[in-house]
Amino acid sequence: MRAAPTILHLDMDAFYASVEQASKPSLRGKAVIVGGLGPRGVVATASYEARRFGVHSAMPTAQARRLCPNGAYLIPRFSLYREVSDLVMGLLRELSPLVEPLSLDEAFVDLEAGGTAFDSASARATGERLRADIEAATGLSGSVGLAGSKMLAKVASEEAKPAGLLLIEPGTERELLAPMSVRTLPGVGPATGEHLRRAGITTVGELAEAGEDELVRMVGKAHGVGLYRMALGLDDRPVVAERDAKSVSVEDTFDVDLHDRVRIRFEVQRLADRCVGRLRSSGHSGRTIVLKVRRYDFSTLTRSETLRGPTDDPSVVREAAARLLEGVDTTGGVRLLGVGVTGLADYTQEDLFAQVLGVGAEAEEVGAVAEGAVAEGVAPEGEEAAAEPDGAGGTGAAWSAGTAGGAVVEAGGPDAAAARYWPAGSDVRHALYGPGWVQGSGVGRVTVRFERPGSPPGRVRTFRMDDPELESSDPLPLVGRAEGAA
Repeated sequence: MRAAPTILHLDMDAFYASVEQASKPSLRGKAVIVGGLGPRGVVATASYEARRFGVHSAMPTAQARRLCPNGAYLIPRFSLYREVSDLVMGLLRELSPLVEPLSLDEAFVDLEAGGTAFDSASARATGERLRADIEAATGLSGSVGLAGSKMLAKVASEEAKPAGLLLIEPGTERELLAPMSVRTLPGVGPATGEHLRRAGITTVGELAEAGEDELVRMVGKAHGVGLYRMALGLDDRPVVAERDAKSVSVEDTFDVDLHDRVRIRFEVQRLADRCVGRLRSSGHSGRTIVLKVRRYDFSTLTRSETLRGPTDDPSVVREAAARLLEGVDTTGGVRLLGVGVTGLADYTQEDLFAQVLGVGAEAEEVGAVAEGAVAEGVAPEGEEAAAEPDGAGGTGAAWSAGTAGGAVVEAGGPDAAAARYWPAGSDVRHALYGPGWVQGSGVGRVTVRFERPGSPPGRVRTFRMDDPELESSDPLPLVGRAEGAA
């Protein structure tokens, strides 16, 4: 614990949904839900307008549609979120060399290490300046917590939401925490919270009064000691600037179980290419290729193959994933596929790319796993330490197959000359009308709203899905360069 509140926690407000509202003027002030759009999709983020209807992250999209039928349901646009996140993290690194990202929209900052704050007044001024700088750079709001420890700084930012700042003065921690729910503390999930509730403990103050010995008896030594320390507001964890990447992976959950073996092989190859793309963008190579298959009955198989040296060659990863697939029975149908690379390194060994150790592939059976899988590695909003599989070893939200990243995809199998599919929320450009985004599509038609960040709400037009003048495009920046974009 520090004698001054020089640890800052930033949490962007409803990040993915706020980015969508900022880039789509017609959605500002309206209920926006970002996530998987299919029957097996999961909500990643809901705007505050949608939360009033009871919609929240990690909720099945089908349930969200029942609660908020008039909301705007959009696919996630990860490339844009990462671009905005990079801007925000850059501002944090101007404050201190010790910045610990937890996800795309959340991070701790050690202000003392950067010399930007040394007491309550300077910490508050730095926090307010940061919030203003973020709004100027992105048009978005963030909530800031300041305290003498990481745990309390995170609690403070949560209490400051939305678009606020809360500073916890050292010495006032126990008084502030006492009336709060035990679920406020990190590591207290639904199961632990219910266990404590049955024992008559519902607030942090009651947790502190129970004492360390009683908590150890109830939840075990490691967890009990940790809970007691947190209830007293004690947390000595430092801000860690770098966390080593452990793996890179991508997954897709399919709206309908896949039975066709040719289609399954095609999807594995596509995932392998996406995985290598992320591997290269992170500046890594990897030695172990992992295939994940979730079957129709929710049982999950993983297969892995270890190479003699690390690789970032897409052909090697594709071939290894294909070999692993040969050992998996997909007769009953497949609901999820994933390809990952572990054993990361920052170099490759080209002469050993295709050479495999003489050991057999490892197999692991995992029974009856709950629905919810990674695609492009972005976690539901509010999931701490679930940033990206290649950045923090976390997991992510489940999206519909083929819609990750906002790109237009081709329906059907690899050999099908099929019609284009335009997922809601994806970026498009028309030869005559310029940039816009897809509001919806079906029965051979696609509806597009033509607007851009900073413009008034735009006009809606409908086209044939195969209109040659309509094409997918990259997202426009939120601030600064929207004017004049054609």
